[in-house]
Amino acid sequence: MKEIIPAEQARTRIARRIAREFMERDETLIINLGVGIPTMVANYIQGDSIFIQAENGMMGVGPKADGDSADRRLINAGREPVTETPGCSYFDSAASFGMIRGGHVDATVIGAFEVDEAGSIANWIIPNGRQLGVGGAMDLVSGARQVIVAMRHNGRDGRPKLVRSCSLPVTGFHEADLVVTELGVFRFIDGVMTLTEIAPETDPARLADLTDAAFVTSTGIRTMDT
Repeated sequence: MKEIIPAEQARTRIARRIAREFMERDETLIINLGVGIPTMVANYIQGDSIFIQAENGMMGVGPKADGDSADRRLINAGREPVTETPGCSYFDSAASFGMIRGGHVDATVIGAFEVDEAGSIANWIIPNGRQLGVGGAMDLVSGARQVIVAMRHNGRDGRPKLVRSCSLPVTGFHEADLVVTELGVFRFIDGVMTLTEIAPETDPARLADLTDAAFVTSTGIRTMDT
């Protein structure tokens, strides 16, 4: 399948849109960013009321570090070098997971192989294929107050990643609150997958053709910022 949006542009769009989701809130937030596109969100967060927690024991993760600013002792969940924000603190992994399991993380952003129309998420293993290990994913989807999925709309083989029912081992059932792809923003409203924003490169009918999951279109649908 020919890509509607080039890969790097798609990844950046997803990360920027999720960063805006947090910055539009008038409240202090503690958020956790998973591996892949989620770690990119830190590059677009602005403001001093959003604190990024990494399960390896860092509170106050900043944007990705490059060149002389990189310190290999300071890494995010994807083992990428990152910067510190003012007041950054460190603690052991047990305390970090105590925060997550105790419900002290306001939101988590994770990637996924599949999300189904009931909000179930599969993101930790492809049997006989890619095996990432479960990591902290199950703790995060059950412990965070809001679960946001950041992923490409379709896989490299063109198959939809928004599906009717997950075919891969499930990380958490009915846990997704928001899914952001390069083609749309989907919110689970009263348990129903609802398209609230759409990319300017497509339309609801074409998007439905690219999506296996059934969804409804919001009456107040908006165009995604690019």
